[in-house]
Amino acid sequence: MNKLHFLLLIFFVSCSSPNCDIVIQNGTVIDGTGSPRFIGTVAITNDKVVYVGTKKKFSAEKTIDARNKIVSPGFINMLSWGYDTLLEDGRSLSDLKQGVTLEIFGEGNSPGPVGKIGGKDFVGFGDAMEKLIKNGVSPNIASFLGATNVRKLTVGYENRDATDFELKNMEQIVETGMKEGALGIGSSLIYAPADYANTNELITICKVASKFKGKYISHMRNEGRNVLEALDELITISKEAEIPAEIYHLKASRKPNWFLLDSIINRVEKARENGLKITADVYTYPASSTGLTGVIPTWVQEGGHRAWIERMKSKKVRKRLLKDIRKELSEQPPDGILMVGFKNDSLDKIYRGKTIAEASSMRNQSPEETIVDLVIEDDSRIQCVYYSMSEENLRKKISLPWVSFCSDAGSYSDIEKDFRTHPRAFGSFIRVIGKFSRDEGILTLEEAIRKLSGFPAKTLELDRRGTIENENFADIVIFDPKKVRDLATFNEPLQFAEGVETVLVNGQVVLESGEHTGIFPGRFIKGIGKDL
Repeated sequence: MNKLHFLLLIFFVSCSSPNCDIVIQNGTVIDGTGSPRFIGTVAITNDKVVYVGTKKKFSAEKTIDARNKIVSPGFINMLSWGYDTLLEDGRSLSDLKQGVTLEIFGEGNSPGPVGKIGGKDFVGFGDAMEKLIKNGVSPNIASFLGATNVRKLTVGYENRDATDFELKNMEQIVETGMKEGALGIGSSLIYAPADYANTNELITICKVASKFKGKYISHMRNEGRNVLEALDELITISKEAEIPAEIYHLKASRKPNWFLLDSIINRVEKARENGLKITADVYTYPASSTGLTGVIPTWVQEGGHRAWIERMKSKKVRKRLLKDIRKELSEQPPDGILMVGFKNDSLDKIYRGKTIAEASSMRNQSPEETIVDLVIEDDSRIQCVYYSMSEENLRKKISLPWVSFCSDAGSYSDIEKDFRTHPRAFGSFIRVIGKFSRDEGILTLEEAIRKLSGFPAKTLELDRRGTIENENFADIVIFDPKKVRDLATFNEPLQFAEGVETVLVNGQVVLESGEHTGIFPGRFIKGIGKDL
């Protein structure tokens, strides 16, 4: 063989088998756009996809055989409370084992800014996010700027409207946060002091976020009997601030209000037809989780935690307070409120896993008296599970094309610890592709994956995330569609999902054969307005 023939052979081999770091072969690719699946090849170099298409040979440092498996983009958790739990343990196994590669924080409260402006203990939004990255985390992270943070830094815990001076300070805080990478404004308007903000205040800060191409995402002011009025407020904010808006964990809560879901859907779809960008997310369970604050009026909570607890001890306040709680319990029965988290160990041993109805019987008190006294005794809001939603409504929401998914929970790795949580922390995403797509056929697998990845990425305008395309970041999940299933239950929630075998984040394998690899390649994903 002469020299020319040898060079031609080398050229032919290099062209037929290009080099890459990782190649995924023989898998069924569902790319997150909603397009039909195909059997093919995905090649990755550094942190990006360099080829996705029909079968093609590559010379790679690592080859993954995905035969009989689905290869999809990583999933996006639109509402995560994982910041603190990921600081403790960055592996994120409860979400990673469901295919989640991006955790989004900021439902009312964001990791920053917190503290006293100008004070030594002040931590900015960007600094708080970078702290988690420096600590080491397997999934990517992003966050909205908490409207509650903004109010605490300016008005504090007072139940009043913001002054013009305070509104100006709010605008500056939001501008700084948006430049540091916030996705927009996140509000949670059923909690104090967030619900002390009027609509004008929310429009004011959202106008600043809008200038930086941000979004508004909200736990609306009401999810029960007044949910339509709350939805109107969200639509008004979207229209007046010229900002896309998303509804956190869309629901019509409490049985007397279940019938309102159709009206909610119709109102959102009418707004969308009129040109507003309104979307929503849900967790895939008919029960919610929050503190006993879910049935305690916010007027009693003014002034912050210590003032709230002391106020509830007042005999003068107690009569009105019990009356208001009794009204809430008329729609949310005490036997549908399960207590799962206490600060006081002795109370935890007695009441964890008990309903308010059971506890009130044990204490020989009315349910409303039990709620007030337990909060005072535990000096906390006491975490609970609320059985408040309809299975039929849940399926209806999951099928909506403008709905994505969330956990509304922390991300946990050490399940040997003695704690209890909502099973959504371990199963909210896997149920979409297992229970609701494969088993019940509510949506195709292509549509399920689009709503878990490509759709939320498009809603948030994330840069090269959410779909498997050339030059996109390689956040990829490989799972067995026949084996994926959730194991977590309300009685035994600390159980990892099954069926997800391999997860890549930014081109690095963080989960292999279902086990964590000890790699922490997660990045702080910033909003598109960071450079404006």
